[in-house]
Amino acid sequence: MSDTQLLNTVAALVPPGSHVLDLGCGDGQLLQQLARERGCTGYGIEIDDANVLACVRRGVNVLQVNLHQGLAAFADQSFDVVLQINTLQHLRNAEVMLRETVRVGRVGIVAFPNFAHWANRLSVLRGRMPVTARLPYEWYDTPNIRVGTFKDFEVLAGKNGLKLLDAFGFEDGHVVRRWPNLMAGTAVFVLQR
Repeated sequence: MSDTQLLNTVAALVPPGSHVLDLGCGDGQLLQQLARERGCTGYGIEIDDANVLACVRRGVNVLQVNLHQGLAAFADQSFDVVLQINTLQHLRNAEVMLRETVRVGRVGIVAFPNFAHWANRLSVLRGRMPVTARLPYEWYDTPNIRVGTFKDFEVLAGKNGLKLLDAFGFEDGHVVRRWPNLMAGTAVFVLQR
């Protein structure tokens, strides 16, 4: 899977002209794309110094903030869309940040590695933690502090009273709607309060 393909799929979910907050924006590639192709405005939140510098070089508005401290600086519904693309699995306060995502945004879009993908299941059956394109680290050096599945996220969203506007998997450059918990390496959700 190409990160670019996933970002293109996510970008297509963001309405043109939206005011966007990208949590864990990395090098700012998605925000730059949204500004250029969809006329969006907004900010990225990033903690890593090198990524903050990359955002600045791309002309992306970025705030160096630790997401573990929450989003108290932002008012309710201050963004049209809040993105969490490959961020949730890195957070100690994942449930809190999920609620914060839909508090500060009218819509949240969340994507993360789906640990229930068949390739991961096979690896675990063989007695090893998965190392795949989607989960490229060994168990002992991964930045992911948690793993989750498509189905786990559906339960978490329900527990927090969130409405799923769309949910699908993503695998090999394609949207997967049939059996996404089994067939997709990435889970993608569009949600709101």
